[in-house]
Amino acid sequence: MPTDAQRRSAARLLCVGWDATEVTSGLEEMLRAGVAGVILFARNANSRDAATMVVRAVKACARGAGNARLFASIDHEGGRVVRLADGMTRVPPLRDVGARPDCVEESARMGDLFARELRSCGFDLNFAPVVDVDSNPANPVIGARSFGADPSHVARCACAFIEAQQRAGVAACAKHFPGHGDTDRDSHLDLPRLPHSMDRLRTVELPPFVAAARAGVASMMSAHVVFDAVDPGVPGTLSAKVIGGVLRGEVGFDGVVFSDDMEMAAIADRMPIGDACVRAIEAGIDCLLMCHRLDRQRAAIEALSEAMASGRIAQQRVDESLARLDAFAQRFVQ
Repeated sequence: MPTDAQRRSAARLLCVGWDATEVTSGLEEMLRAGVAGVILFARNANSRDAATMVVRAVKACARGAGNARLFASIDHEGGRVVRLADGMTRVPPLRDVGARPDCVEESARMGDLFARELRSCGFDLNFAPVVDVDSNPANPVIGARSFGADPSHVARCACAFIEAQQRAGVAACAKHFPGHGDTDRDSHLDLPRLPHSMDRLRTVELPPFVAAARAGVASMMSAHVVFDAVDPGVPGTLSAKVIGGVLRGEVGFDGVVFSDDMEMAAIADRMPIGDACVRAIEAGIDCLLMCHRLDRQRAAIEALSEAMASGRIAQQRVDESLARLDAFAQRFVQ
């Protein structure tokens, strides 16, 4: 039987979404459970003023529940991936930024702008920039969200964006490790697979992530993509060889690693959500994005706490993630 401490530790490994413009009873349950963060979408707020009110209410509720470390996050990439339609500066997609002669300077300006506007709403983390290399014209999900097709170019623009955004007080997240740019399937809908060799990955997919790590990016996000050369048949989010081996070992990244949304079809259509969450934490993920359903958030906490109680997930593995999340909160949470 899990202890209360194990249940709270399990909850701390989640960042949750909800489907309302106010704090619901379900969200309050998660805040009291001790989740690490919340993520907002257009369904929660569609303007800068509305987002400010929602984030303020959520953080007040969290503080009242003894969860003062809670972070507020959003996907604000520019182009078509923005959640707040009104009151924010409209910017082009990263592909257009990357095509400019002054692309590095413009990337830095964009990162600084995003940080100032998001921080005024109370956000602590922006799940940007995309550092995938746009190497497949048939890619249905990355495309214009990438700075371009040249890895070194993507790296330069991404690092300028990251450094500027974090200098202005909002954590950045390089995504989607170790690379979603050459897939021909959308992991929201299916499980993509890349057959490339490690030499190819080290030449094309990995360099922007290596550069982001060296630039001090606060977090990275895993990809729900199978990389046959690393761990055949296993999605990167669930692979210790991808997260522990390549990201922690080869790339040398020691910041917070988020999963992509665990409720995406690439994962949720293939296994019970609790099992998937346990496997992701075992693999080395620090914080699981659970963006939609309360029943799945509850199932994740239950499965994780039971895995801790049984010894399947070692306390040391949990403590490593909690320490990273605490350091992250200390640096960025308002």
